[in-house]
Amino acid sequence: MQQTTQNKTPRLKFMVILAAAISVVLIFTITPWHIMPTLVTEDVTVIAVTEYGCVGESILGISVVVSDCSAGVGDKISATFYVPAMQQNGYYDRIEDKLAMVNP
Repeated sequence: MQQTTQNKTPRLKFMVILAAAISVVLIFTITPWHIMPTLVTEDVTVIAVTEYGCVGESILGISVVVSDCSAGVGDKISATFYVPAMQQNGYYDRIEDKLAMVNP
């Protein structure tokens, strides 16, 4: 008597390899370190003095309120604030450049 064995396709292995490949692609395209806030300390220029403190504008164009400030308008003071990493590392600029190449 002759036994016949059928070779089944390794679906489980294929699904695991496919899931691993998709997860690697997602990690490198939708990276969380572009979204996480980064603590930045820089000198900001005071643009207004309010009852809550001084309002300054950073080099990145972000308005920052510094409490307990005795500076005047136009002075430079040191401020620590959180910025999304995308603004600091130029991620937005690279995306805009790519979109400009695609759009006519």
